[in-house]
Amino acid sequence: MAAAFVVLAAPAFVAAPAFAADLSVEVDGVEPGAGRVFVALCTGSLAEESCRIGQSGPAAAQSLRFGFTEVPPGTYAVAAFQDLDGDGRLGRTGLGLPTEPYGFSNGAGRRGRPDFAAAAFRLPEPGTALRVRLTRALPAR
Repeated sequence: MAAAFVVLAAPAFVAAPAFAADLSVEVDGVEPGAGRVFVALCTGSLAEESCRIGQSGPAAAQSLRFGFTEVPPGTYAVAAFQDLDGDGRLGRTGLGLPTEPYGFSNGAGRRGRPDFAAAAFRLPEPGTALRVRLTRALPAR
């Protein structure tokens, strides 16, 4: 899996754009009580440098809601993972398979390598809501 995730504690907005949208992301499949859930809004790619707008929250319930405000309308993808070991990154095996729960918008990456085109969605003004389901590539140890 080529996708990387960025750890950001707060949205990376400096000034509100002239046109802005709000995005609500519901993350399902969380393993309650284990670590934090990270959600990133990606532009153009699922590579770490393209996923600079992010949030995180404690894995307190099976479903968590994250809100992004004043996002310029455009094409984005959402990447999410649950950081079970507390290192701020998606754990991987030596072959690159995720060892922690992860998910992408549109269910991309469930049956193979995720790509931006499969995860992409259009964020219109005034905004939208979507759901991302976390899954495991490998059984929990």
